[in-house]
Amino acid sequence: MNQLALERSTTRKVTLRLIPFLFLCFVIAILDRVNIGFAALQMNEDLGFSNAVFGFGAGIFFLGYFLLEVPGSAMMTKIGARKWISRIMVTWALIAVAMAFVKTPMQFYTARFLLGVAEASFYPCMVAYLSGFYQTKHHAKAIAGFMLAIPGANALGAPLSTFLLGVNWLGMEGWQWLFVLEAIPSLILGVVCYFYLDDTIEAVKWLNKDEKQWLIDVTTKENLEKQQVKHYTFAQALKDRDVLILSAGYFCWMVGYYGINMFLPTISKGLSETTGLSTQNMGWILGLMYVCAMVALFLVGNHSDKKNERRWHVAVCLIVSAIAMMISSYVASTSIVLSFVFLTIALCGAFGAYSPFWAIPPSFLTGAAAGGAIALINSIGNLGGFFGPYIVGYIKDITGSFTTSMIFMGSSMILGSFIILVLVKQSGKALSQESEKKLEKSS
Repeated sequence: MNQLALERSTTRKVTLRLIPFLFLCFVIAILDRVNIGFAALQMNEDLGFSNAVFGFGAGIFFLGYFLLEVPGSAMMTKIGARKWISRIMVTWALIAVAMAFVKTPMQFYTARFLLGVAEASFYPCMVAYLSGFYQTKHHAKAIAGFMLAIPGANALGAPLSTFLLGVNWLGMEGWQWLFVLEAIPSLILGVVCYFYLDDTIEAVKWLNKDEKQWLIDVTTKENLEKQQVKHYTFAQALKDRDVLILSAGYFCWMVGYYGINMFLPTISKGLSETTGLSTQNMGWILGLMYVCAMVALFLVGNHSDKKNERRWHVAVCLIVSAIAMMISSYVASTSIVLSFVFLTIALCGAFGAYSPFWAIPPSFLTGAAAGGAIALINSIGNLGGFFGPYIVGYIKDITGSFTTSMIFMGSSMILGSFIILVLVKQSGKALSQESEKKLEKSS
């Protein structure tokens, strides 16, 4: 078998083995993270929570996430992705069930904080794990493959969560069943993960001898080439200039992203009340909006790989998202349909930036250094998930509308696009054609 055919067969097997399973795991993670937005439609009234209380509780998840993200990733490099990801999923499932029984703001804050602690390092572990099984030139498509879970979870979660809000069994309200029933899949998948994943290429049994050797050779050679440019340890990667700047840009992006994501059900309910739209029908509309975001994420990831470019793809997506977000708030008073159209465009832009952005760190870092860098970027960035929802809720309580909040979130995303485009030196490009030819020749 020639090298091209070997590359295609190996990449196809890796993709079929890893992407669907990691996609499913990530769907459940995102679902358990953001279903709080739908629970708020009932929970806030039942428990007497204000928008500020809800925003703080929704955001404090990311404070716990921030504190344990880097230590968790360091632990993963010691004990292996299989055991660590399994532990994460089982732990967060148990805490997600506990969310159904909160009564006071302090209990709410505590449960959300512990959920963030439990889930910390899940995402960077998966990115680092996948980067070890793919050539650099396939990173954006591979990352896009399982990151489709982010809009996918929302597309599934919107109609599912609004349906569960109507369930009243055994004296428990719909929002309580929402937390319980959506946590069970993560418990099951956490156990399956332990037996399904392999920690290294050498340990896999689902590639034949030639495919396994080819993959070992090509990933080893790429890692050596990267290390000739930057050979970092885990700790050194945390101090890299571009890693820190990527973290700052991601923080600004997440302030806007999570501000809109956590409050989108509440915003949409306010818009739909003028048309008499039911909660269940609103769920289907939100699901369709996230399906559009899935398509955008996939297309941008493919185009980024095809053009071998990352930063402009990220910046353009974030700017489009920010502008659409602000326009949607201004047209809401004249056209509900047009407002939802611009909200959909805002979601497409925010999600489309994901795959080219996360293809940048593995393009110049390897192994534990890549895992540490991804963890740091994700932890600092997701602090924006703490500030965004809280500030949005606070502004809403003061002004009585989401218009000012939309301007704030959009401005933050534009600032993030500027930081990533102008200040980051790493291009995130795959290996040069000359390097590819050298690798093929040496193989």
